[in-house]
Amino acid sequence: MTVRAILSGGLMVLGMAIALTMPATAGAAKHTSAKKRPAATAKTAAVSRATGKTRALIRNGKRVAVKRGVTGVSYAPATPSVGQLSGLHRVADELDLKSGVALVLDQDSGEVLFSKNAGAVLPIASLTKLMTALVVAEAQLPLDQVLSISQQDVDTERNSRSRLRVGTQLTRGEMLHLALMSSENRAAHALGRHYPGGMAAFVTAMNRKARALRMSATRYTEPTGLSSQNRSSARDLATLVRAAGEHAIIREMSTSPAHRVEVGNRELQFVNTNRLLANPEWDIGLQKTGYISEAGRCLVMQTSLVGRQLIMVFLDSAGKYSRLGDAERVRRWLTETMPAATGAIQGATDDS
Repeated sequence: MTVRAILSGGLMVLGMAIALTMPATAGAAKHTSAKKRPAATAKTAAVSRATGKTRALIRNGKRVAVKRGVTGVSYAPATPSVGQLSGLHRVADELDLKSGVALVLDQDSGEVLFSKNAGAVLPIASLTKLMTALVVAEAQLPLDQVLSISQQDVDTERNSRSRLRVGTQLTRGEMLHLALMSSENRAAHALGRHYPGGMAAFVTAMNRKARALRMSATRYTEPTGLSSQNRSSARDLATLVRAAGEHAIIREMSTSPAHRVEVGNRELQFVNTNRLLANPEWDIGLQKTGYISEAGRCLVMQTSLVGRQLIMVFLDSAGKYSRLGDAERVRRWLTETMPAATGAIQGATDDS
């Protein structure tokens, strides 16, 4: 074999080797480039106005398609509650509760069994509906009167959802049931709007009743709790629970597990917002839950435990289920210690 042939064959083998290695090299370069590209995080990802085609973002290691026309997509941390901003969550307690405010007392004797920041005045979200129900019950308005949901009952402040469409007709009793059990905002608003004298007269009646009950830290501006200006303290709310508990209709409607209503040719089923009602460890006579961002997660209950009728109030709980967890912590503590208990556990700043 001549030298020329040897050189020619060598060059051919070298060329084939280079050709075979080029796609893998390009792919590796592409992969390396992708790894170096910073991924958008939940706090920084954002999409500008429509660009005329679909875009893709890498979010938490996954590719997310962003369709044309999507505007202003952003990710921001949750808004802190009034209690968090006030430092209530920095107050320690012996039960390590997640609620910024808690109060447990004997309904009959008034003895305080547990107290944490019980005097703090905070937004109370849908706990407002207990006063709404109390005003309706004491006005002795006909529960079989048919009321209508109108555009005025639609929430334009928080754009909260509702299954009661504009034009829905239900009796006052059904509206009251849904407001208490399922925390239906449009139902609660309709109750206030159909009060003699209208909404202004209803809100006046709410505040008048609060004064009559000596709820000095309490103020209402509307009947649903969507406004953060509806404010109260744990002490005042315990008074409200006691007063509302005197009405059988409020006790029964607030604790029913579910309720069906006929809306036109449809039948809708609503369920209770308090999961503790399904727990056989609890004997709950009255309850109400509430949530808006300024108030955190809230819960009030009237319950029979350790041979006593107790009122429990939990305000400004940060987690979705932490108010229920706090109630369980208190129940276990009472069950384990009440037979030998001689005093109450006090929070570090009880009168804050």
